[in-house]
Formats: sequence, structure tokens, C-alpha cells
Amino acid sequence: MLSYEHQAQYYETDQMGIIHHSNYVRWMESARMWWMKQAGIDYAQMEKDGIISPVVEIACKYKSMVHFGDTVLIEPVIKKYNGFVLELSYVITDKESGEARFEGSSKHCFLDKDGKIVSLKKSYPDYDRAFRDHIGGL
Repeated sequence: MLSYEHQAQYYETDQMGIIHHSNYVRWMESARMWWMKQAGIDYAQMEKDGIISPVVEIACKYKSMVHFGDTVLIEPVIKKYNGFVLELSYVITDKESGEARFEGSSKHCFLDKDGKIVSLKKSYPDYDRAFRDHIGGL
């Protein structure tokens, strides 16, 4: 499996010197965009084509702390996809030790610019195929 790599930045820390919990959601989003690019899906092009993909659900489980300077690996994996909804899981591990730091998930739908649900299978078969071809990982 391919993993997105991120080095924890000082500005991401809180007063206790650990990465603030809100940054994990940002890392999930960065990993999702990276994953899509690796799978041949250009999100900027999707938006030009009139498709947006808002988050409809997020779940987070913090397992151990990440500190400034740590490098983590983020593994995004499609868990479910049906043409209307995309669900991904994310596992974040410490690059050096392999220790689990975080587990999370996100659920997204596909909408047109008017906010109406879009079926990628029906309206955008190339995007649909790219997502289906990578269910379970890259």
C-alpha cells in the first residue's frame, strides 16, 4: 500500500507540545487529495467538470501522540464506494517506529454546483471507474 508522508510542523502543536487534534482532519484531507492524484483523479478537474465532494461525516480515534518533527505515514483506503458516496479509512503511523497514532474515516458525497446529488457511474464514468478500480487500496 502507498502512504502519504507528513512531517509534523511546529505551528500544528498545541500548548502541551503535541499536535493539536484538529490537524488530523487536515491531514486526512491532504491524504485524500494525494490518494486521488495517485489514482489518476484530479480533484481540480472534477470541480471544473462541475462536481464537488463535500464531507458528510468524520470519525477520529486518537491512539498515541504525534510531536513536532515526527514524520507520519497516512494510509488512505476506500472502504465503500457506490457512485454516490465515497467512504475512506485512514491509518496514521509513526514512520520511524511504526507505532499507530490515529485511525479515522471520512464519508463524502458527490454534488453538482447546484447542490444536487450526482451519480458518477451515470454521469462521469471515467471518475467512477477510477474510484472502483482502487477500492481497498492503491
